[in-house]
Amino acid sequence: MMIMKNKDLLIYRIITGLFTIQVAGAAAVYFFNYEMVEQMFIQIKYPSYIIYPLAVVKILGLIAIWTKKSKTLKEWAYAGFVFDFILAISAHLNVKDGEWPGAAIALVLVLASYFYDRKVYGTK
Repeated sequence: MMIMKNKDLLIYRIITGLFTIQVAGAAAVYFFNYEMVEQMFIQIKYPSYIIYPLAVVKILGLIAIWTKKSKTLKEWAYAGFVFDFILAISAHLNVKDGEWPGAAIALVLVLASYFYDRKVYGTK
């Protein structure tokens, strides 16, 4: 039983680490390459004034997931990421720019992270 739990914990950390790299990288691009992101947001018909707040919320969501200070906050962070990625996939598919796979990968990673989080840390 202990070996399975350690294996699940390792899988959780790897998946959540990959997810973190992807989300933190996107947030960094939002901060440090604003003009490029602004053009992308205009293309997918999103308002550009949400770029910085979205980057901040992504970082805060990662902190909520990794610190585990509040189970409710962690649940909201996971939910927020799921909504964000579903909306990103939809927006990219609507404008047919071919950029949806990144959001789809992020969606798979966040769902896998959530599944393994529940498996390792329980549903309490």
